[in-house]
Amino acid sequence: MSVDLLAMGRKVLASQPFSVLIGAELAALSPGKAELRLPTQHALLQQHGFVHGGVVSYLADNALTYAGGAAMAAPVVTSEYKINYVRPAIGDTLIARAECVTSGRQQAVVRCDVFVVRDGEEKLCAVAQGTIARLGEGG
Repeated sequence: MSVDLLAMGRKVLASQPFSVLIGAELAALSPGKAELRLPTQHALLQQHGFVHGGVVSYLADNALTYAGGAAMAAPVVTSEYKINYVRPAIGDTLIARAECVTSGRQQAVVRCDVFVVRDGEEKLCAVAQGTIARLGEGG
């Protein structure tokens, strides 16, 4: 039985009210890998004119969780993550690319690079790493 991970992942994303509100898109999903995209908009900016760090962090968190869940083939949540902001996110689109470093039955360790696209060029704006945990019985 073949499972269309991308279609399933998009269904999950569509069920997340916050993700829908800000316009997040799941561009790719395969075992241990995920790519989320977010078109930037004025409502997501902070006072200096770049995308708010909480929005960048959201995108990294969700990409980490998708990659970890796809690696473990199970419902998951983020157990913890760390993010380093390396450049202000000024541009048209954010792209978060996550890849599983290692996974077991109960958890996965995943890393993620977040890029901002400006004038067609991707620039790294944040780096994250997290632990993704399998949901127990009863969620």
